[in-house]
Amino acid sequence: MKSLTSRMQDVQSPIIPVIGELIRRTPGTISLGQGVVSYGPPPEAIALLPEFLGDLHNHKYQPVHGIAPLLSAIEAKLQAFNGIEMNGENCIVVTAGSNMAFMNAVLAITTPGDEIIIQVPYYFNHEMAITMASCHPVLVATDANYQLCPEAIAQAITPKTKAVVTISPNNPTGAVYSEEALREVNRICRDRGIYHISDEAYEYFTYNGVKHISPGAFSPSSEYTISLYSLSKAYGFASWRIGYMVIPQHLLGAVKKVQDTILICPPVVSQYVALGALQMGVDYCKKYISAIATVRQLVLNSLNRLQDLCTIAPADGAFYFFLKVHTQLGAFELVERLIQEYQVAVIPGTTFGMDDGCYLRVAYGALQQETAAEGIERLVRGLESISE
Repeated sequence: MKSLTSRMQDVQSPIIPVIGELIRRTPGTISLGQGVVSYGPPPEAIALLPEFLGDLHNHKYQPVHGIAPLLSAIEAKLQAFNGIEMNGENCIVVTAGSNMAFMNAVLAITTPGDEIIIQVPYYFNHEMAITMASCHPVLVATDANYQLCPEAIAQAITPKTKAVVTISPNNPTGAVYSEEALREVNRICRDRGIYHISDEAYEYFTYNGVKHISPGAFSPSSEYTISLYSLSKAYGFASWRIGYMVIPQHLLGAVKKVQDTILICPPVVSQYVALGALQMGVDYCKKYISAIATVRQLVLNSLNRLQDLCTIAPADGAFYFFLKVHTQLGAFELVERLIQEYQVAVIPGTTFGMDDGCYLRVAYGALQQETAAEGIERLVRGLESISE
């Protein structure tokens, strides 16, 4: 059969399944790879399932943009935590996770050949989505601490630019962007007539008194700011696939076209449990995030032993550290050897667009304290030995 080509040939392969296969081949490996948490949804939310299942109406298609009670709960949360109000210029769309929200946004605002600016290191699914849409990711470097460089962003804008993407708290670096930098990027987008896409999936995961900032709360920004959120991390909701987006009202028709075609409506059973989770509120998340903060400090203490071998940038958010390893080895080769020889898995920096050295993403959100201690000890020993 004649070889077929498609736009997908230009899209990188997802790294998580690749690393997952290496882990399966090496039993006993501790994963510091995938960005998930160890806990699940509130039991009170799961307890609502019998009520949901008993109502025949719940087994039918529901509104494309989300069920009304969940939309109301999200609106209240946005106002209380993010400082974002629904004002007639914006609206909420419930999605199957924030990855889908990002793809909704890209397809709604672009035509093939358009450009979207993303920061390096980037979240790989963002780069993949832009490429899938036959658009061009324009890569702009962050500074030595992985903070935004607004001047560089402004210089990268061309007549084909449709949006600038920021992720704070950041995946993969754990950096939290300052209000000043986010305001400057948001202002640039307003002045240039483009969108600011703000991915805030890790909004609750901040440490050392650092505060999360939502650009959607800046005034006036409702007509050009797209804010993306997820229940996957904070509420232990990864497999339930529920996120949401706050978009300018004028994009609602386009976003509904995308979502109705791909999904029809977000899984209604998941929306129902999501409503229960939001009714429990952020207090449910805080006790777990406090435990993750303890693990974070344990991981950081161990990584600090590698200061002569690695550059470790400040990371006050999410549940990642991003290391630059001073070695001649390639990142993927180093990852393979760490799994095979030391039974510890991390993610190579190349998948985040970092190909000017050897970078690793270390994720610690999914581990209990004892497992994290063993995993990070394996990583430290492995890096000390392999990188000699």
